[in-house]
Amino acid sequence: MHGWTGKTVTIDLTDSSITETKSDTGILHSFIGGRGLGVKLYYDAVDPSIDPLSPENILIFATGPLTGTLAPMSGRHAMVSKSPLTGTIFDSSSGGFFGKELKFAGIDALIMKGAAEKPVYISINNDHIDIHQANRLWGENVRSCTDKLSSQGRVACIGRAGERLVPMANVMNDHSHACGRGGLGAVMGSKKLKALVVKGDKKPSIADEEGFRKARNEALRLIKEGPMSSKGLHTYGTSALLNLINYLKVMPTGNFRDNEFSGADKVSGDFIKENYDIKNNTCYNCMIACRHVIKSGALEGHEIPEYETLWAYGPDNKNADIESVIRANRLCNDYGIDTISSGSTIAAYAEIMGEDIKEFSELVKKIGEREGIGKELGRGSRALAKSHGKDAAMHSKGLELPGYDPRGMLGMALAYATSNRGGCHLRAYTVSPEILGKPSKVDRFTFSGKAQLVLKLQNENAALDSLALCLFASFAMAKEEFGEMLRTATGVDYSTEKFMKCGERIWNLERMFNIRAGFSRKDDALPDRFFESDGIDRAEFEMALDEYYLLRVWDVNGMPTRETQRELGLL
Repeated sequence: MHGWTGKTVTIDLTDSSITETKSDTGILHSFIGGRGLGVKLYYDAVDPSIDPLSPENILIFATGPLTGTLAPMSGRHAMVSKSPLTGTIFDSSSGGFFGKELKFAGIDALIMKGAAEKPVYISINNDHIDIHQANRLWGENVRSCTDKLSSQGRVACIGRAGERLVPMANVMNDHSHACGRGGLGAVMGSKKLKALVVKGDKKPSIADEEGFRKARNEALRLIKEGPMSSKGLHTYGTSALLNLINYLKVMPTGNFRDNEFSGADKVSGDFIKENYDIKNNTCYNCMIACRHVIKSGALEGHEIPEYETLWAYGPDNKNADIESVIRANRLCNDYGIDTISSGSTIAAYAEIMGEDIKEFSELVKKIGEREGIGKELGRGSRALAKSHGKDAAMHSKGLELPGYDPRGMLGMALAYATSNRGGCHLRAYTVSPEILGKPSKVDRFTFSGKAQLVLKLQNENAALDSLALCLFASFAMAKEEFGEMLRTATGVDYSTEKFMKCGERIWNLERMFNIRAGFSRKDDALPDRFFESDGIDRAEFEMALDEYYLLRVWDVNGMPTRETQRELGLL
């Protein structure tokens, strides 16, 4: 087998049994790997009504056929389970080096079942897998836990937030890379699984090495020539977007009560570059190196936050103190807390209480410890607003919205509402065509053509997440280049059409799970705030949603029709 390893490992933490099976070739060919593989394995194994934090739930780690190869930006892995925050099927992916190491250990998918009686961690060294007691690690935060295990390999672990089952807890790897959003860290904590530490030396087999080399070189050329990939992201990281988003008045401010922040320049990429001595950091086999670390001064060793974190703890909280954002980011990473959900929930709390919050460290600690107000904040903005009887939760399906105001880019309005995992920019990043003009500029103030655009991007991103490569590569590459690397790596005849059909198949299977879990059209919605005053026209939004359902060939509740299921091989 080429590209894939051909091995799936199931670990039952209840009885400490470890089972190795051959990966199903048909599933691999139809769902690729990473997100798609995890979604298919999860769908087939779990009743959608399951309690996400029960021992009966499972948690899946999955690599893709390009993970660990010489394809650019190929260090990612995916996790899949049911979210304790949203109740949806939930995938999350992370960069760094852990995914590459899992692939080098010869694993396509790692399935965690049951729950240990006492804390454990798992070590994987190629074909050797052990379960160890982790009492000495339980109670440690991410940096300390990682440091104590890193001599054995690459580490993925939870912090105290995951141990305490905070519904917005992340699984962290390589210190500060996150499988973020949705609370998969709480699922891992419910299993008393503190960490995985992995070491491997099995390089993936490539079917057509000469063809793959040519496809890879073309990908490298495009990345080096792309202005976002070669300059913007390398120089500023994702903070490069902040001033532009603010200038165009699509910067959610004060819990989406405004769309422009007067202090945005103080938390921008330009400000950071001018005022801090920073160095680039990178993931496995990545030439963009979008991550930045402060080299000297009082904040030496602190990472520069990503755009979403800068927004959530900056403009969304009407806060222009960059150092408070940097400190909050560091604490969130150490506790294993999602920065978008936590920052957005704090913004909702500030609105409810009628106050502005400028220093976040104590609140982040309370969320991580589930103490005091932190216990309430850690449940997310939807639960917070409901308990206070206020309409202050900016979410879709229980997942807090990211830092792009949909009132000024209507493609994102439809993307947020129809996202299978809730309010998310990574399912269909219409910011690219609506704001950046990539691959071509579209009118951001109309719903015309947006149903087709959102559908197309959702399918593409589902396929790309399954390779598993960083989505930043898509700023420079098109689906044809990704498909050629997949074809030459695996030896499977993936035409561009077949590759995209995999993405459509994955998207529809996720939707089928959610419908079976009780979701319907009523959940493909946005907060009422967006339809007020000069906001989104509700009738036009509903018409766009109608068109989207029609193009998807779903029924009135959003369930893929039997014809759609049959055509995609999902019956």
